[in-house]
Amino acid sequence: MEANKLVIYNTLNRQKETFSPIHPPHVGLYVCGPTVYGDAHLGHARPAITFDILFRYLKYLGYKVRYVRNITDVGHLENDADEGEDKIAKKARLEQLEPMEVVQYFTDRYHQNMDELNVLKPSIEPRASGHIIEQQELVRKIMKNGFAYESDGSIYFDVEKYSQQYPYGKLSGRVVEELLNTTRDLDGQQEKKNSFDFALWKKAKPEHIMRWPSEWSDGFPGWHLECSAMSTKYLGESFDIHGGGMDLLFPHHESEVAQSTAANGHESVKYWMHNNMITINGQKMGKSLGNFITLEEFFSGNHALLEKAYSPMTVRFFILQAHYRSTVDFSNEALQASEKGLERLMQAMSKLDSMKPAGQSSVNLPEILEKCFAAMNDDLNTPILISYLFELVKLINSVSDGKQEISEADLQSLKLNMHLLVHDILGLKTPSKTENQAEDLNEVMNLLLQLRVDAKNKKDWETADKIRKELTRLGFTIKDTKEGFEWSK
Repeated sequence: MEANKLVIYNTLNRQKETFSPIHPPHVGLYVCGPTVYGDAHLGHARPAITFDILFRYLKYLGYKVRYVRNITDVGHLENDADEGEDKIAKKARLEQLEPMEVVQYFTDRYHQNMDELNVLKPSIEPRASGHIIEQQELVRKIMKNGFAYESDGSIYFDVEKYSQQYPYGKLSGRVVEELLNTTRDLDGQQEKKNSFDFALWKKAKPEHIMRWPSEWSDGFPGWHLECSAMSTKYLGESFDIHGGGMDLLFPHHESEVAQSTAANGHESVKYWMHNNMITINGQKMGKSLGNFITLEEFFSGNHALLEKAYSPMTVRFFILQAHYRSTVDFSNEALQASEKGLERLMQAMSKLDSMKPAGQSSVNLPEILEKCFAAMNDDLNTPILISYLFELVKLINSVSDGKQEISEADLQSLKLNMHLLVHDILGLKTPSKTENQAEDLNEVMNLLLQLRVDAKNKKDWETADKIRKELTRLGFTIKDTKEGFEWSK
């Protein structure tokens, strides 16, 4: 690893590489954002925080970063397939809403969650539904170059033909021969030449709500198409970094590679970066498996698997304590350990302003700080950085207790770099008085409502009714659920 050079793991080459932008000091960064048909959960928080750290650190290094993070609001069908109902349209049908009402509601809630987690806003946040023209034009280019075919008004990417000219599967490690043997049959399979061909444009069935006119049919774009179209529009045919969760490697990102190469004659992305999964009992946490905990539930504590509420900064710190390419397994014990660690870090930060300098230092501060930045340069190794930050916490406590001394120059450097590393790069905020009060309220409410549950179990209806009546009088809404209870103010 070169000194003072950022090294990142490139999924495309399966190795660490020294980061070298295509057009320095400008950096193009594209990250796959959420499909907004439900509340964000912990699995959504991980890529948001991972690439927020990258965004922050690239800016610290002096790069001018154009960060594009999309919103998927059309074309993402059930089970990530080419058949079935659009996830947002299905939610709209069940709730008797317009699809864009669903999109707006959950996009607003996603933004609120990201603000709570102190995730910086991207430079551009495009929606798939706002770029239908660009997606249709991309389909035309791919068809013109001979890598797609029409079937009953739908357009499919011809993977087998593409693989004769370009290496298909280089990102995920798949090969066409294996796909022939392992890809399951799908409904509507008769439309495709091969089962692993994927939709660029789908003809809409009569009941399909979200549709646009085209020369092929009234239809809608395939899920994979949007990122190729929008990254090209805002970052060009060649750009630096594309990021997302490991679960998107195949088929989503593999399809992006193929689409962009088929359209432009060359790959578009220099570095592919993927964060690993959040797991629960060793299984991926996600909506499709029904084992997810929403961020709102983490912040309120209203979930059967949660022993208490956890603040947004505790959740952020919990995620940062594992390397972004490692899995993170949810547990209350791990979150509570993160909560205590974060509190210890913030208490040390609060001591900095009252510390007094001495004539000389009894510690080697530059050496520890050098290790901090070396950790960040080594593929954003936040857990190693945090371990060195706790060395600095020990130093702060030791100087504050009069056991060690620090010079004026070192003290100013310590203040500057602690603020830089903790607040600016890791994005950890000192909890405000209001946030502390909100956390206390969560604790008190959950205690009261658990007492109400206990009273009901003992058939002490008088006590249970009294707790509910008094809380209602104070402006709280109480809802009994299968898991226990929910409340709001």
